[in-house]
Amino acid sequence: MTPNPARPAPALQAAGLQKHYGTTNALAGFDLTVESGTVHGLLGPNGAGKTTAVRCLTTLTSIDGGTATIDGIDVRKLPALVRERIGLVGQFHAVDEALTAQQNLVLFARLSGLSKGRARRRAEELLGTFELTDAASRAVSGFSGGMRRRLDIAASLVLTPAILFLDEPTTGLDPRGRATVWQAVREIAAAGTTVLLTTQYLDEADQLADRISVMDHGRVVAEGTSGELKRRLGGDRVAAVIAEVTRLDEAGSLIGQVVGAAASVDADTRTVTVEVADGPKALAPIVRALDAAALTVDDLALRRPTLDEVFLHLTGPAAGPQPVASAAPTASAAPTVEEAR
Repeated sequence: MTPNPARPAPALQAAGLQKHYGTTNALAGFDLTVESGTVHGLLGPNGAGKTTAVRCLTTLTSIDGGTATIDGIDVRKLPALVRERIGLVGQFHAVDEALTAQQNLVLFARLSGLSKGRARRRAEELLGTFELTDAASRAVSGFSGGMRRRLDIAASLVLTPAILFLDEPTTGLDPRGRATVWQAVREIAAAGTTVLLTTQYLDEADQLADRISVMDHGRVVAEGTSGELKRRLGGDRVAAVIAEVTRLDEAGSLIGQVVGAAASVDADTRTVTVEVADGPKALAPIVRALDAAALTVDDLALRRPTLDEVFLHLTGPAAGPQPVASAAPTASAAPTVEEAR
C-alpha cells in the first residue's frame, strides 16, 4: 500500500499569545492553527481581540507572550522574513485617493522591489483580475466602496503572499460590493494563497471559510467547520404555527409525543418548536397527528441552527478585553479603539 503524502505544515500557528494594553488583556492565551491553502474564518464580537491578533501575527504589534509562526518562520524572532511572506488588508483603505488605480498598484509594486517594467505589467494583471481595467486611469477618490476594497486586496497581492490577512474586508459595503469581494477571496484561495479572514458577518464566514475559529475575551473558544459548530446546538428544529392560540398547549403536547421530545410553545407567535434528530422524516408524522386532531396549521417549517445562533451561544450577550491578571502589565498606555478590537 502506498503511503499518503506528508501533510503540509500549517501556514500559521499561534500558541498562548498574550497582548496587554495597560490593564487591558486584549489577547489572553490565543491559540490558532491555519492549514495551508485554506480560508480560515476568525469570528468574534467587538472587543474580542480579532484585530489585535491580526496585528500581532503580521508584526505590526509586539507580542507580550506565547509563540507564533508564519510559514514556519517565528514572528517574534524574524519579523522581516515574515513580512516578505504575508499580505494584509486592514479595516481602512490603504490606497492613495489622489492617485489612479494603476498608479497605486505600480507604487505598491515598486515599493515591493519590482522593476519599473515589471511593476507596470503586474499592475495590469491585477487590474484585470479584479475587474478594474476600465477604471485604471481614474482617481481612487471617485471609486465606490466595493471598487476601493478590490483595489486594496489587489495591492496586497502584488507579490502573491503565502498567506493573506483580511481584517473585516467587507465592513460598510453594500450586498453587491460584498459579493464582489467574496468572489475575489475565492479566486485568491483557489490560486493557492492561504487566507485568514476576520469578520463579524456570520454569512460571510459560512460562505467562504473552510474552518472557523470563534474568539471571545482574547482567546479562541470554539473551532470547527460551519457544520460542526452548528451541530453544537443540536439537530434540526420543526416549527409549527397553530391557527388557534387556545389550542397551543394541546399542539405542543401532541407534537412532543410524536417525536419523543419536549416542545416549546410561544404564545406571542403561536409557534410550537421541537428539536428532532431527522427533520425531513419528522415532518410527515407531525402533519398526520395535527390533522387527526383537527388542529389547523398556518405554517410548518423545518429549520437548522444558524451560525448566528452558534455565535451568540458561544460568546454570550457581551464581550470585551479582560483586565490583566495581578502580574504587572507590559505596556502602560491605554488601548485605542482599534487596538482593543
